[in-house]
Amino acid sequence: MNEQEDKEVAMAKTETCVEQSQRLVFAVNGERFELSNVDPSTTLLQFLRLQTSFKSVKLGCGEGGCGACNVLLSKYDSNLKQVEDYKINSCLTLLCSLNGCSITTTEGLGNSKDGFHSIHQRFAGFHASQCGFCTPGMCVSLFSALNNAEKTHRPEPTPGLSKLTISEAEKSISGNLCRCTGYRPIADVCKSFASDVDMEDLGLNSFWKKDAKLDKLPFYDPKQICTYPDFLKNEFRSTTVLNNADKSWYSPLSLQELGVLMQVENGGTVKLVAGNTGIGYYKETEHYDKYIDLSPLSLQELGVLMQVENGGTVKLVAGNTGIGYYKETEHYDKYIDLRFIPELSVIKRTGSYIEFGATVSISKLILALREEKNEDLVLKKIASHFEKIASESIRNLASVGGNLVMAQRKSFPSDIATVLLAVESKVTILTGVGKEFLTLEEFLAKGDIDSRSVLLSVHIPYSKVLKNGFSENSNAKLLFETYRASPRPLGNALAYVNAAFSADISMSDSGVVVNSIQLAFGSFGVKHAIRASTVEKYLVGKTLSVGSIYEALKFIKADVSPDKGTSHPAYRSSLAVSFLFEFLMPLVDAGVSNINGGIHIADECERKTLLSSAKQVIESSKEHFPVGEPIQKTGAAIQASGEAVFVDDIPSPLNCLHGAFICSTKPLAWVKGINLKSEKDVNSIVSFKDIPKGGDNIGAKTVFGPEPLFANDLTECAGQRIAFAVADTQKNADVAAETAIIDYNTEDLEPPILTVEQAVERSSFFEVPSMLYPSQVGDFAKGMAEADHQIHSEIRLPSQYYFYMETHTALAIPDEDNCMVVYSSIQVPEFAQSVIAQCLNIPEHNVRVITRRVGGGFGGKAIKAMPVINAGMSTDISPIMPWNMIGALKKYDFGAFSFDFKICKTNHSSKSAMRGPGEVQASFIAEAVVEHVASFLSKDVGVVRETNFHTFDSLRLFYGDNSAGEPLEYTLPTIWDKLMKSSNFDYRVGMVNKFNENNRWRKRGISRVPIFHEVSLRATPGKVSILRDGSVVVEVGGIELGQGLWTKVKQMTAYCLSAVQCDGVDRLLEKVRIIQADTLSMVQGGFTAGSTTSEASCEAVRLSCNILVERLVPLKDKLKEQMGSVEWDFLIMQANFQSVNLSASAYFVPEFTAMRYINYGAAVSEVEINILTGETKMLQTDLIYDCGKSLNPAVDLGQIEGAFVQGIGFFMLEEYLTNSDGLVVADGTWTYKIPTIDTIPKQLNVQIVNSGPHKKRVLSSKAVGEPPLLLSSSIHCATRAAIKEARKQLCSWKGVILDGSESMFLLDVPATMPVVKTLCGLDNVEFYLQSMLSS
Repeated sequence: MNEQEDKEVAMAKTETCVEQSQRLVFAVNGERFELSNVDPSTTLLQFLRLQTSFKSVKLGCGEGGCGACNVLLSKYDSNLKQVEDYKINSCLTLLCSLNGCSITTTEGLGNSKDGFHSIHQRFAGFHASQCGFCTPGMCVSLFSALNNAEKTHRPEPTPGLSKLTISEAEKSISGNLCRCTGYRPIADVCKSFASDVDMEDLGLNSFWKKDAKLDKLPFYDPKQICTYPDFLKNEFRSTTVLNNADKSWYSPLSLQELGVLMQVENGGTVKLVAGNTGIGYYKETEHYDKYIDLSPLSLQELGVLMQVENGGTVKLVAGNTGIGYYKETEHYDKYIDLRFIPELSVIKRTGSYIEFGATVSISKLILALREEKNEDLVLKKIASHFEKIASESIRNLASVGGNLVMAQRKSFPSDIATVLLAVESKVTILTGVGKEFLTLEEFLAKGDIDSRSVLLSVHIPYSKVLKNGFSENSNAKLLFETYRASPRPLGNALAYVNAAFSADISMSDSGVVVNSIQLAFGSFGVKHAIRASTVEKYLVGKTLSVGSIYEALKFIKADVSPDKGTSHPAYRSSLAVSFLFEFLMPLVDAGVSNINGGIHIADECERKTLLSSAKQVIESSKEHFPVGEPIQKTGAAIQASGEAVFVDDIPSPLNCLHGAFICSTKPLAWVKGINLKSEKDVNSIVSFKDIPKGGDNIGAKTVFGPEPLFANDLTECAGQRIAFAVADTQKNADVAAETAIIDYNTEDLEPPILTVEQAVERSSFFEVPSMLYPSQVGDFAKGMAEADHQIHSEIRLPSQYYFYMETHTALAIPDEDNCMVVYSSIQVPEFAQSVIAQCLNIPEHNVRVITRRVGGGFGGKAIKAMPVINAGMSTDISPIMPWNMIGALKKYDFGAFSFDFKICKTNHSSKSAMRGPGEVQASFIAEAVVEHVASFLSKDVGVVRETNFHTFDSLRLFYGDNSAGEPLEYTLPTIWDKLMKSSNFDYRVGMVNKFNENNRWRKRGISRVPIFHEVSLRATPGKVSILRDGSVVVEVGGIELGQGLWTKVKQMTAYCLSAVQCDGVDRLLEKVRIIQADTLSMVQGGFTAGSTTSEASCEAVRLSCNILVERLVPLKDKLKEQMGSVEWDFLIMQANFQSVNLSASAYFVPEFTAMRYINYGAAVSEVEINILTGETKMLQTDLIYDCGKSLNPAVDLGQIEGAFVQGIGFFMLEEYLTNSDGLVVADGTWTYKIPTIDTIPKQLNVQIVNSGPHKKRVLSSKAVGEPPLLLSSSIHCATRAAIKEARKQLCSWKGVILDGSESMFLLDVPATMPVVKTLCGLDNVEFYLQSMLSS
């Protein structure tokens, strides 16, 4: 049969399959779905959210990096008769790839109607859900781990537990992000299911106060949930062909069939699909005409599909995870799913190598490498390294071939390419001329591989190494090691540099001889991973010595040289030096025989648990029961089960339009016009010209003035909103906005102001109202004149990205009589109402803004709920910064205090309030001053801190009588002493010193830091209504952001109404419901910000309840005389009969003398830095915070831990990067790294001090939302202490006499790995070797 006949047969088979299978069948939570007309570019997330009732699957990052969209995917293997389950990111998974699959979301585990799953119950009971937006994804991640652990052959656990280990349980959520909790309670939930858990090690929960026992936990039944319904097992599986308009999806079963499908006419485009995870990085904004699931069943079939005519485009799809990184904007004619072609999904083992098809997922490859029967240690080491790539949900989808193709075509910084390069792997590719067999090095360097070429398989050679590291047939020993330096130890972060080294060595009389060596480096800012050939050639045949290693390291910087424009180039080159030094130096120190088997399979730290048992010490009070009790957060269980409704979960009405902002990319320019790449999917473009007649161009306003909704003809900062793209779907609107081309002109304009220096030079400032400008303290001139020393320094602090899990969302629905109902995720609905009315030129009573809950805010949803960025040409709330900053700077008794504040007006994006605005930065500055003074005077920094502690008299001088309060309210000295003992501070200082003496490449630091945080109460409304059945409904101005405001208000309502003193009031808590904020029902709602809204709302409710109690008590007394006892429900029924007003509202206005007060706390933190890489491990933090008399210790504990961890992000991890025009360029999960479970203190001990009574406070309580965040500076200060030790050591290597100058340095914020390594010495390895050579 000739080639043409083959093609005709394949086409005929394809056409037959098309007739049989133009349908997509799958299940979601046991419900069957059958579709025949699907847009191939539709993701599973889009389908679930738009076409089903399952809204727990959240759109967070859209990159596969946050875990909010996680679901469980289940497939049935008809040959093995078993179900395969694994978690995936639904935002990356293409719906068409799910034929015959079953999806389980958190709704499928349980709900409030049928009963919650034990996962849901434990999340609620361990206080592990705050805003709740991330919780459904967390639940699915944990369920996936539990489900797969049950399939192992481990011993059966105690009933109620699972087969998971503690380590596995913690790591199950390592790919999930949370911005609220600080992770510790979530980790406790996960560990509570582990077979090896010690119940006593679990933290605060509502299941027990003492006597921790398994039977007190909600029972876990591993057989409760069926993940794959029987009806799917009988579905016919064949080539799936789905057509939608001019786009197609194919799942061919052979390479021959694939070749037929690749024929596209009239310039169409084709997308081949396997996992689709690439869209998490490469954002896809293009539509494809044909999608081909890489499910063809043979290479012949694939070849036919790959034929494309007239410039058509094809997308081959395996995991599709690449779209998470490379944001696609192209349209394809065909999508081809490659996963079912046997040649592409096979894993074969021969005598000399293991071969795996290109569509094999990274997770399956890891499993195959670990299961190698010949105990190949190199393969196991490779598997260990691959577990640090991305997250598990990405690895479950992402194909190895897709990863390598991205590395080859798009310069993706791949770990896989680097590691496989070091073991001399090979690849097979299919091109138009047939198959090619290439080394991986040749493949990566090959420049002519087009989109129609297909990577077929990868070959990894066996190492043939015995367990002791020696080769089978020689006395040589093989060394193999991999390295990666990244912001997160467990992955889910690209590496600054990755490396893999393989060396064949033997022992001679003069030492260790290098017989052969392969050194691969990647991710350092070049096109692809490379072999360091110059160094390899130098080392082969050499006897290793200090001198030869020193010479080799000289060559490495030439081989590993980042391209121009790469961030931190010197640091990356230094890492390459450190990795090679770490690989070779032990051979000089120990020799061949003492190298532990040659290959280390896993670090000890990798096998241990991430977190140690931590202590939470709280004091609950019965005085105002149920206020003061650590009850569960209201709504926590329904947040876990996915039933809690966020704004984006509200079903869109019929014919609803969607929009996305088109933003400026220039800091100062005339806008001449906007051109869309394609107008067919766009309804309209709205700009300032479309604002209704009489309406204002206003997008936000504060007491300091308004901000425009759109730029007019002049854009004044990068990121300013220019227009609004409106389309029939959110996807089309997003694509239109992202691909819009703006025509600029800069004629007759001065250069933009992009720095503080430029603003000062051109006197570009905002005015600070005199009432907000703080007063000077003491006689500064006299103090300076009398000072023994004067120290001058400059500190620059960056911004912090909000990174709330729920992005800005609003739904506007026109109502009758020219009215508008708006559902918004905003912290200040009242302001949104006013702005909308002013913009539309309608009365405010025509605008109703409703906010039920917000998925994290941190100030970012206060002033502007819709705009994406705060324009630098506007004030926002910047004029409050002097007041906030001075309040925090005055934490020490500086004797006298003088300052000059300028609020600069720039064309850079200015910032709105972020949790603790100004206070976080100023508190750090105060600590930097103390640290600098201590270094200058060569004194212990702790002594300098204590010397400058406030007395109560100096406190009154600096803060005033009202804020300082009574002497007994100044609890910091007591807290400081208590922390000294509880943290065992003195002993640990000694242990840190001993560690530093005995460790060359790791140094530890410990620091103890106090906080002062002044807060202010604001006027707040409340309303309490009692319904006919005795249930109670409450409205407050405050918005539930996850901070537990509703919970505290609920407790306060139950306590205050119990003053009626009738039977049944002890059960009032379960009768109270807090309802959503509604600007037409609850006016003057005000801000939910500044940490005091919860207590102010509680006070407003207390006042309302007091009114109701006054009305009810006379009736109760009368009924009691008649009946002897009165039940609550009966009392309310009688009150209705007698027309007693059962609704009362109040507006709490704080007294001037009680408006402001100070919060106190202190923390001890201990860290360990790796001076070879700059990595900082947070070992332990002990924290004490004064809550007054806590309204709810469990809620307050969560706020303390969450704020502290968010502060860790600011001080240590989160780089707020902009380009030269001031446009934010690090705003996604790939580029902006918030803390994760592997980057928080291993042990976080928290003690809440219940001080008081405080007569002027709400039931003696104090604020807790923002102040604890300031305590995280203790981590930064401890890191500085560790760096100081490293710098002393570096001086000794250099032969420099210590004179104190090594201690005079500023540690940047954030203290990222490059920052730490730079201060420890980018060339510390070289200086160490020089010192060795000279000695």
